[in-house]
Amino acid sequence: MSERDTDIEFDFFEDLEEPEADEDERRPRLRRPGPPGPRRPGRGAAGFAPLLRLAGLILFAIVVIVLLVFWVQSCNGASKRNAYKNYMEKVQTVATESDADGRALNRALTTPGLKASDLANRLDGLAQHEELVVNDALQLSPPAPLRGEHQSMVEALQFRVAGLRRLADAFRRTAGSKDVPGGGVLLAAQSQRLATSDVVWEDLFRSASVTVLKDEGVTGVAPPASSFVPNPDFASPRFWSAILDRFQGITTGGTTTGLHGTMLVSVKALSGTKQQTLNSDAENFVTAGTDLAFAVTVEDSGDSQEVQVKVTLTIAQQPVPIVKSQTIDLINAGEQKQVLFHNFRNVTFATRTQVKVDIAPVPGEHNTSNNSGVYPVIFSLT
Repeated sequence: MSERDTDIEFDFFEDLEEPEADEDERRPRLRRPGPPGPRRPGRGAAGFAPLLRLAGLILFAIVVIVLLVFWVQSCNGASKRNAYKNYMEKVQTVATESDADGRALNRALTTPGLKASDLANRLDGLAQHEELVVNDALQLSPPAPLRGEHQSMVEALQFRVAGLRRLADAFRRTAGSKDVPGGGVLLAAQSQRLATSDVVWEDLFRSASVTVLKDEGVTGVAPPASSFVPNPDFASPRFWSAILDRFQGITTGGTTTGLHGTMLVSVKALSGTKQQTLNSDAENFVTAGTDLAFAVTVEDSGDSQEVQVKVTLTIAQQPVPIVKSQTIDLINAGEQKQVLFHNFRNVTFATRTQVKVDIAPVPGEHNTSNNSGVYPVIFSLT
């Protein structure tokens, strides 16, 4: 390669060098005094706005999801509560039917003049109806956590069927028997099934169901109670011996034998915490608050059990007397029972009147001189 060629090559590269800046461009620019103009947003601020929008969308989505979860839980909770509520309402219907049979049993046991054979027939009828109640209970579908309690409820009803059946058979066996104490023991043994039914219902169904509802978080639903036995002494031989003794006093003609009678023991006026025993021989100044009541004590003065003893209390004020009545279902010889009369809000104040109490004669009662009392009374607010 010649020396000329080399020079040409170098001249070519020299032409490619950057041109020098003009003198004006090299001269530093002076800033004129005056207020500074608006600063342009940097790239960091411009990139932060989308992040805020994204965070807002994420937060909104989270809120929607949380609300959706609460809504689903609320719907599930309402559906769960309705399932328990519907079941307990159906159990309430069953309990009402069964309790009605219990009251019918009490009426049968306290019907004046009823013979043992007639009572046995009534008990058979009640047992048949109670079997229908059992069938109704078997058709119910409890929530899964209440299946054990539901079975206990059915068993309580089955105890009632068995108790009624066995009582009817026992009355037929003891009809006409002179062994009253032995008959009382036999009847008490059968009646224990009825007393047991109340315990099973209360402990193994109602109370146990309350615990299940609490564990399941179900509120506002109350398991129903059910009471079949009409008397706390229902399972005692003494209770049934008195009934058999009463049946022994009923002849085929429907009349009664033995000594029968009742007597008025006392009458008390109750107002708040005050208790005032009325005196028939003196003026009685009685405080009459909104809770005024009268307690009448009655005694069986004969040697036989009495049933359906009617007690009437009358305030002989003018122009309209106040008359109230109550009935003692059953009272044994020598026993005293108290009858309460409530709701006396329309008494006349500062006026002399009379409170009268009358006990209706029982079948076979001859002496009625001690069945009533009259008490002069003046009512006041204080």
